Amino acid sequence: MKFSEDYAIGTNVIRSFTETTININDKTYSNSLIVSSNLLIEDWGVKQIDEINHDHWHNLVEHKPEVILIGTGKSLVFPHPSSYAPAIEMGIGVEFMDSRAVCRTYNVLVAEGRFVIAGIIL
Repeated sequence: MKFSEDYAIGTNVIRSFTETTININDKTYSNSLIVSSNLLIEDWGVKQIDEINHDHWHNLVEHKPEVILIGTGKSLVFPHPSSYAPAIEMGIGVEFMDSRAVCRTYNVLVAEGRFVIAGIIL
C-alpha cells in the first residue's frame, strides 16, 4: 500500500531540519521561527528557551491554536510552568520537545487537520 502526504494548497509543511536550518515549503531558514499551517514568522527572535517571556506567549496564543509546540533546540528543556501561564489560562495545550521532534509532530498534526502552532528554536 502506498501512502502519500495530503496537505491543502498553501499549507506550511516542514520538509527538513538540521540543528542550524529548517526547510519549509522548499525555502531554508536559519533563524528560530514560528510556523502554523497558514502562518510563518521567519525570525522569532528567541535563541534559547529561557528567553521566552509573556509577550512571546501572548503572540502565540493570540492565534488561538489547539496546541502549541515549542522546540527547545538540540535537547529538551522544560521552562518553569509560570512562563507559559498565558497558554494554560486559555486552555491551550502546550508541549515541549527538542526541535527535531517538534518538526515531526507538527507535520503529523497538520496532516490530521489540527490547528497547531510551533515555535522552533534553532
